[in-house]
Amino acid sequence: MSFDTDVLVIGAGPAGAVAATLLHRAGHRVQVVEKQHFPRFSIGESLLPQCMAYLHEAGMLEAVEAAGFQLKNGAAFAWGERRTQFRFDEKFSPGWGYTYQVERARFDQILADQAHLQGVTVRFGINLEAFQPGADGVEARLRHEDGSEETLRARFALDASGFGRVLPRLLDLERPSGFPARQAVFAHFQDGIDDPDFDRDKILITVHEQRTDVWFWLIPFPDGKASVGVVGPDDFFQPLPADNDACLRAAIDGDTGLRRLLANAHPLMPARRQGGYAASVRSLHGDGFALLGNAGEFLDPVFSSGVTIALRSASLAAAVLDRQLSGEPVDWRADFAEPLQQGVDTFRSYVTGWYDGRFQNVIFHRDPPEDIKRMVCSILAGYAWDRNNPFVKHHERRLNALAELCAPDV
Repeated sequence: MSFDTDVLVIGAGPAGAVAATLLHRAGHRVQVVEKQHFPRFSIGESLLPQCMAYLHEAGMLEAVEAAGFQLKNGAAFAWGERRTQFRFDEKFSPGWGYTYQVERARFDQILADQAHLQGVTVRFGINLEAFQPGADGVEARLRHEDGSEETLRARFALDASGFGRVLPRLLDLERPSGFPARQAVFAHFQDGIDDPDFDRDKILITVHEQRTDVWFWLIPFPDGKASVGVVGPDDFFQPLPADNDACLRAAIDGDTGLRRLLANAHPLMPARRQGGYAASVRSLHGDGFALLGNAGEFLDPVFSSGVTIALRSASLAAAVLDRQLSGEPVDWRADFAEPLQQGVDTFRSYVTGWYDGRFQNVIFHRDPPEDIKRMVCSILAGYAWDRNNPFVKHHERRLNALAELCAPDV
């Protein structure tokens, strides 16, 4: 087979842009194809400090730092009258202790532009219609917006299509995630927050006063704007209005603290709804391809892990693929899937623990030991691959023990 490019990257979001740039920097020919045109709306706006390492690795951090995004130095949590917060510069793991809250339309555009400026070919308005995998190369049928088609042959393909999940759908790789069905309803607001105690440098996670399986995010942006969303199981939304805007407002008004905090807020966009977002696959790789970020697995938005997992997968895959394209033997399971899954499984334990109450007991404990709080803070900061942290290395066992220690008195 003759090849049009060494690597075909499907999707120009964060994972695609970073993976493509790293491979181009390593000397490989790369083409990125993206169905949509940028800028375009996307959710997943609260980054974690671990992301900064991968943006730096791809030579994109300076552009992100100069963009004027809202600083994020930690996470705040509220539940009724309870309040607690974690500062990322007080974490256990080494590495960046801050990051940003980003409007994804502009953030993703910056990363795609940076990939292009570094020499990556990025093409928009192209849909991948069919895909033929193969150990000796892959073949993709692409459809342009004008209806014309082309066939592109590559030595390898990386699927960074996010919730589009292009290759899992075409190759029948999808499997149930194991998480219960949940929905998210969200919008951007001019938030009108005048509370002097509100810290715009932190994401605010609010647990519903009556239902601990329902929570809200409030992600501050510059100029008094914010992303606000509510997440819960299907039955929570059934008595609420079907209209998304009315549904979100009713959910906010159902929580005393948020109703007061957002009393002067007005929406900047129609509210959106997303359900059934948790996803998994039978395998993260196959003959001639690998899956990055949400194209492989998405857990839940509660700890903002999506972009971090996406960028981690991009960095790992680019390193493995560089070696493979250079003629070295590689093992995609041992070198990519298993190392990536270690952090995903860590996040999974704490997401599960959040919804069953174990991790909420930890988060809202009135007087946690400082060393343990630093280790928990590292996970909230995205350092879910730091196996020097006992709460990463033995995540399920340590969470169970800590939850028992922090269980409220009955």
